Amino acid sequence: MIRILSNALAAGLLAWSAPAAAEDFSDPTWPCVQRKVERLSIGLMWPEPVPDTALEGDLADAVETLGATLALRRVGEDEMRSAIDRFVSAHGASVDLMGRVFAESFRRLAQRRTRIIGGIADMSLGQADLAARIDAARSEFDTISARDDPDFDRLDTLEEKIDWDERIYTDRQKSITYVCETPVLLEKRLYAIAQMLQAAASG
Repeated sequence: MIRILSNALAAGLLAWSAPAAAEDFSDPTWPCVQRKVERLSIGLMWPEPVPDTALEGDLADAVETLGATLALRRVGEDEMRSAIDRFVSAHGASVDLMGRVFAESFRRLAQRRTRIIGGIADMSLGQADLAARIDAARSEFDTISARDDPDFDRLDTLEEKIDWDERIYTDRQKSITYVCETPVLLEKRLYAIAQMLQAAASG
C-alpha cells in the first residue's frame, strides 16, 4: 500500500515540475516553466491520517525537533536517517508517531514554499514594470534621435538608463530561473522525508 502511494506521489512530482506542455500562461505573475501549484496537500504525501490530538512533554518536543531537523535543507540524507534512527530508538516508530513527525516537517516546508511562490510573483511583477520602463526609455530615445536638433545630453542619460536597467533585468531573470526550481526541490525533499519515515514505520 505504501509503495503504491509512493509511486503515485513520484508521478505527481514529475507532473508538477514538467515544463512546456504543462505550462499555464493565464497567470502573468508566474514566470516559471514549472506548473504553479500554490499549496500542497499532506494527504498526497502521507498515506495515513495524522492524529490531531496534541502531544505533551518530552515526546512533543522530540517530534518538533525531528520534524524541524528534517525540514532543514542543509541536512543531508545520511544525517536525516541518523536523526530518525535516534528518535525511533528513544520513542518508537508507530505510523501515528511518524505521521506527526512528517506533519511537522510538512508544515515548515509548505510555509517556506508558499513564501517563495509569493516572492516569485513579486519578482515577476517587478520585471514587468522594469520592462515597461525600458520600452518607454527606448521609445523616447528613438523620438529624440529622429529630431533635426536632438538633445544629446538627454540621449546620453537615456542610453545609460537603458543599459543599466537591461543589466538589472537580465540579472533578475537569471535569479528567477534559479528560484523557480526551489518549490520543486522542497516538494522532492518532502517526498524523501515521507519515504524515510514510512520505512521506519514499516520496520
